[in-house]
Parts: sequence; C-alpha cells; structure tokens
Amino acid sequence: MTATQDIIQPDNHAKSTLFWGCFIVLVASAFGFVFRSFLMPTWAVMFDLSKTQQGEIFGVSFWPFALSIVAFSLIIDRIGYKKSMIFAFICHLISIVLTIFATGYWMLYAGTFFFALGNGAAEAVINPVVASLYPKEKTKWLNILHAGWPMGIAISGLLGIGLLALDINWRIVIGFILIPAVAYGALIINQKFPVNERVKAGVGYLDMLKEVGVLGALIIVVLCVFQLGSLFSWDYKFNIVLSIAIVSIFGYFVRSWGKSLFVLLLLAMVPLATMELGTDSWITDLMTPEMKKMGFQGGWVLVFTAVIMTVLRMYSGTVVKFLSPLALLSISALVSAVGLQLLSVSSGIYILLAAVLYAFGKTYLWGTMLGVVSEQFPKGGALALNITSAVGQLGVGIIGAVFLGFIQDSNIDKKLAEYDHIHQTHYHEKLVTGTRSSIFGDYKTIDYSHLSTLDEASQQVVEQMENKAKKAALSTVSLLPSGLFVFFILLIIYFNKKGGYKPIDII
Repeated sequence: MTATQDIIQPDNHAKSTLFWGCFIVLVASAFGFVFRSFLMPTWAVMFDLSKTQQGEIFGVSFWPFALSIVAFSLIIDRIGYKKSMIFAFICHLISIVLTIFATGYWMLYAGTFFFALGNGAAEAVINPVVASLYPKEKTKWLNILHAGWPMGIAISGLLGIGLLALDINWRIVIGFILIPAVAYGALIINQKFPVNERVKAGVGYLDMLKEVGVLGALIIVVLCVFQLGSLFSWDYKFNIVLSIAIVSIFGYFVRSWGKSLFVLLLLAMVPLATMELGTDSWITDLMTPEMKKMGFQGGWVLVFTAVIMTVLRMYSGTVVKFLSPLALLSISALVSAVGLQLLSVSSGIYILLAAVLYAFGKTYLWGTMLGVVSEQFPKGGALALNITSAVGQLGVGIIGAVFLGFIQDSNIDKKLAEYDHIHQTHYHEKLVTGTRSSIFGDYKTIDYSHLSTLDEASQQVVEQMENKAKKAALSTVSLLPSGLFVFFILLIIYFNKKGGYKPIDII
C-alpha cells in the first residue's frame, strides 16, 4: 500500500514542476552549507566558540542526514513522498528560525541538526521521485537533479562573498536560505507525486529488502552504528555487538545475502565520496595562497568550479547520448585522477587549471552512480537508491576523513624532517608530538599550541611545509579514482560478456 497522494501519476507539466521543486531542494541545502561555513568565524568570536564546539557544529551537518535518509527510505513508500517533503520543509524552517535567533552554541547546534535532518528526509524523496518521473532516462535526469547542489554553492558563494564584503548582519545572510526553501515548498505543496517504479510493478516490500540483503545492510548498519558510537563515545566492542545484532535480526527476516553487484557499488561509494566530497575543502584551502597572489579570495575557487559542474550536469543529456553510464564513470574517474595528480605538482595559475580538470572529472560521478543503481536494481526501490547516497556520506565521514587526515599528518611529519635535514633546523624536534594511532596505522602530528608561540618567520616555514605536504598528499588521494577507474573498466567487461549494459525494466 502507498500513501494516497502518491497514487496519481503527474502529467508533463506537473512532472516539470515537481522536478524543479526537487532540484531547488538541493539549492537550499547548498545555501545552508555555504553560509554556515562562511559565518563560522563570526560565530566563533560572537559566541566564544572553541575549536571543538565549531567542529561539533560542522559535524552535526552530516550524521543526521545519513540516519534520516536511511530511516525515511524504509517507510517512504508507506507514508508517501509528500509527507516526507513536508517534514523536510518544516525542518528547514525550524533550522532557519533557530539560527537567526541563536544566542549561543546550543541554538546553533540545534539549527544545524534540524537542517541536516531536513536534508536527509528531502534526499530520501528526490532521488526515487526523479527516477520514477523519468524511468527511461534515469542517469540523465539524476545528473541534472544533482546540478542543484553546485548551482546552490555558486549562487550562495557569490551572495556570501558580496554580503560579507558589505558587512551585512549575519542574521540577514542566514535569512537568504528562506528564498530557495520557500520556493521548493511552493512548487511541491499542491503536486501529485509519482508511484515508485517498484510499487508500480507490484514488487513487494520484502523483495525490496532482499535486493539490499544482509551484506548491503551490514555496510550501512556498521557505518551508522560507528557514527553514533563516535558521537556518544560508545565502546568499540559495543559498536560491533550492536551492529551484529541489528544485521542478524534483518537477516532472519530477509534471508538474502543481497545482490553482489549492488554490494560492490556500495563499497565503491566510499572512495568515490572521499575523493569528491572529502577533498573539496582541502583543495580550496590549498589554493587560497595561490589565489591571493593573483588578487582573489579563496572562495572564488569554490564558486568557479561549482559553475563548471552546474553547466556540465545541466547538459548531462547530451553526454549520455554518446556514453553509457559505466563508460562515463570510468572516464570521469580517470580525469579526476589526472586532475589530482596535476594539483599535486602545480603552482600559480596552473593549480587553478588543474582544479578545473578535477572539477570536470568529478562532475558526473555521484549522479551517474545513482543512475546505475536505479537502472540495475529497480526492485530495490527507494531503499537501494538512498542507501547508496547514505553510504557515500557516512563513508567519507567515518573512513574517508580519517584517511585524508592520516596522509596529511604523515606528509607534514615527513616534510618537516626533510626541511630540518636540509637547513639544519629543529622544527620537527620542537613541534612534532608523540606517536598516535588510527585505523590506517601510527602517525605523528604538529603541536599547534606550541607553533603559535614561535616567531612569524618560523610559522611561515611550517605553513609552507604544510602546503607542500597537502599537495604531496593529493598524489596519494589520486589512487582512489585510479582504483575506481579499474573497477568501472572491469564492470564494462562484465556487462559486455552479458551482451552489454542494459537498464532493467520491471514495469
């Protein structure tokens, strides 16, 4: 059974209206992300926020999203798409009000929490809705849909740079999020939502769960539990026991391992998300000194690459006419790897050109992966599609971010030691602390409290070594898209042996 508002299939005009409503949801999400990033230094001073508190506010932007998208995916065909979207809209409004009237840490934290909760509920809707609206052109329209995110980044980035330059009150800046939020609310409120492809084909709820299976559930449950465990400081053994218990209960009722290809695509989302999302802020930070030399703010890099991604995604239809989804994924992964390698060795204007190449590479990865999942596992319905997004988000937060931090710390340690050896200085001895451990091995890190006590010349030397270490680390990160390139080539070979890549039609 589905909710009553989902029974009528929209006509062409309603289709278009509903699609653009879903599109603007991502624009609103980007507005919230960019404005919070821009305003954090202001909040830190105004509300006396420690670095830890700032990190906690940034952190709550992610885990509620992932938990929300998974939870709604399990029930969305029962309660209906419209109710879920209304819930998301209410969460976004609550977030904006809480943030505008914030008086300290907890209101900022709660505002960010509700925004992330709304983002997850909305994304649980928009991916399956667009796949249901355009069942014969899923890859094309999912890529166009996800042009909303870079478009939102470009628009809000320009707004943020301009408004902050004019010294506009930060509460007014936050208020601008109301524009896309109210716009998508107005577009979707009177619309009839489509019946999900799975439901329309008469595929049962249990059959949907079987597509994901025990192995798929294991991946998402482990990531969710360990994310909550990190948040609430649960014991490592408790995380493992809880994960096994949840997956065992799921397996008892489902009695299916899940589709092997689906499980592989889920695993591939972790390096894909790490390469795409995890390196974005790092690259922007790395390019800021070079941009300053050319007389530009670092934020312009984010805007520039976002505009490129928006235009490319909006014209996805032209690209998918000539390339199959797997060919597009393999080429995108290869271009991303080349872009990251060039970033690791470039300077001046060339580092900007390398960033553009990297932006070209990552443009089609996320949307096309969702397209492949939707085309190959239509019986998985909203659950299979949205779990793919959730694994990407959680994977970069739990695994990818640790990996990125580990290689940066390791490279900074190495670069400082090399500098001391060449210049007969003692920065490494003074600043590098004792050994620490991570899931990727032992590492050493700089004592930044000690660094702040050194003279300006010494701080500049360390900053230069940090930038060199980050650039060298980009070479290591390029192994991720290189591995994805090999993976997608193997998938092309696999499908060619079966007669070529073809979307599965269950209707």
